[in-house]
Amino acid sequence: MDKIAVTTGDPNGIGAEVAVKALNKLNLPKDKVLLVTNKKILDFYSAGLQNDYEIVEIPYETKDIKPGKITKEAGEFSYQSLKKVCKIKPAAIVTAPVAKCALHLAGHIFNGQTEVLQKYLSHDGQEAEMLFVADNFRVLLLTRHCALKDIDLTKEIVVKKIENLSQTFKNIFKIEKPKFALCGFNPHAGEDGILGREEIDILNPAVKYLQNEGIDITFPKPADTLFVDAARNYYNHQKDTYDCYIACYHDQGLIPIKTVAGFKAVNTTIGLDIIRTSPDHGTAFDITGRNCANPDSMIEAIKLALKLS
Repeated sequence: MDKIAVTTGDPNGIGAEVAVKALNKLNLPKDKVLLVTNKKILDFYSAGLQNDYEIVEIPYETKDIKPGKITKEAGEFSYQSLKKVCKIKPAAIVTAPVAKCALHLAGHIFNGQTEVLQKYLSHDGQEAEMLFVADNFRVLLLTRHCALKDIDLTKEIVVKKIENLSQTFKNIFKIEKPKFALCGFNPHAGEDGILGREEIDILNPAVKYLQNEGIDITFPKPADTLFVDAARNYYNHQKDTYDCYIACYHDQGLIPIKTVAGFKAVNTTIGLDIIRTSPDHGTAFDITGRNCANPDSMIEAIKLALKLS
């Protein structure tokens, strides 16, 4: 299918609102977009779409939409929307936010949409990875939604994820020889083992292996100073020294890119046959139904999906 497919996420969140606002502002041709949603949800949160986009209806088994509420029915709708969009196999997928707790209430125990997409799209050992993109400022997460105490990095994991990242840059971003910067796991990148040995025992051996493979990647650098130049370059619209920063865990990578880029950042799933993008925010239950949600990140997600598909 040549169209990109857009889901509207949790029916009790801001997904439908930002999706409609984004599509109306972009005013894309109707042969470019497929909506995977339920018309009742679209009508509840908006005055309507300006263009007559094709809609694939997902059943929503409840009489009432409950803005800001976490419900089993909303979790089931969110899950079935993702399952359906994987079966459709569009040119690219754009997902509005879902609530993990609602998914769990519905019996779908996943840590996020990335894991659901991997379940239904992965083949031959493919693994989905989470890459955040704001123009030329990009951050890959080596680990995603897990407790800090449960982070378990190994040389093999680091090597595999960065090999996959390198291939993605060649295939998707058309950068033949990308330059990567690796964040240290510990403060000050471990201070030669004084503040932790993960750099010595895991990251340095992985970097040596990758460098021998011809991948241009730094040895672990202190994350707090590594992102300073990235922020400066982004604000000044200058080319960055690195094509991608590689963070060891969720907040290490997302705090800098979200602080710098705000609603311009896009969550991008790589490693599967189909690119998926998503806004860099959640369901925003606290403002749902007030028609005040900012659609900028959804706009950027749709634009990036079109660019990469």
